Amino acid sequence: MRCIIITGMSGAGKSSALRMLEDSGFFCVDNMPVPLVSRMVQTMSGDNGAVERIALGIDVRNGQALDGLGDILEELSDLGYPIEILFLEAGTSVLVKRFKETRRTHPLTGVGRVDKGIELERRRLEFLKHRADYVIDTSHLLIRELKGQIDKIAAGEDGVRNFFITVLSFGFKYGIPADADLIFDVRFLPNPYYIAELKEKTGSDRDVYDYVMSSGEAGIFLDKLEDMLTFLIPNYINEGKNQLVVGIGCTGGRHRSVTLARAIYQRLGALDYGMKLEHRDAGK
Repeated sequence: MRCIIITGMSGAGKSSALRMLEDSGFFCVDNMPVPLVSRMVQTMSGDNGAVERIALGIDVRNGQALDGLGDILEELSDLGYPIEILFLEAGTSVLVKRFKETRRTHPLTGVGRVDKGIELERRRLEFLKHRADYVIDTSHLLIRELKGQIDKIAAGEDGVRNFFITVLSFGFKYGIPADADLIFDVRFLPNPYYIAELKEKTGSDRDVYDYVMSSGEAGIFLDKLEDMLTFLIPNYINEGKNQLVVGIGCTGGRHRSVTLARAIYQRLGALDYGMKLEHRDAGK
């Protein structure tokens, strides 16, 4: 039998993940009381109507009982029941926005401020995040992108990584992305804006892409950027980082930045991490 515990931050998408696992054939139980976890696993794996795959949603709604989950997991492991943990994460500012939009109350907030409850929850769940088999940061994920990650976990695919890279093109005239971890300025490259037949197009068009990439400096820049990122990413992972936003900027965010973002996205795809390409200002 395979058992996955779905846990993590309130508002990070645990309910959505459970529904996705249910669609994949898992028997799912949300808000599972911690004292019943061991009995549930052993009963569902018994000879009477055994279930091959179950998923249990467990979070801070369990109150103080959550502190005993670690011992229960150790006990189940000793009995031959390896439990996988999927931890869903998101940035504090993202979670605050989600709670405000849905007008839901955070389980640890009461009448206080949402951000205080989020930070308290983060501390209480830290032990589960450290022992998690999968960590997914949903701060910048679309539902279909989350489903892609969940489907890989449900299928038991090798190579599911707890690291997600967003390559983001942008225009400096519209401001630097607040969530970018690394910023690279490609305004040193020839600008298609000054070519009449290219001005109204973007780096998503073949002729603009070819024009920018025809510059020798573009290829050199890509080689150096790829080398830097392949060095940095494993070190970020070793330090517990689970997402990276790489910003590629030019003046208006339409030509050079889009081209270079596309190119580095294609190169990083060979690293087998979760990947997303986004053009913030290409339509402006």
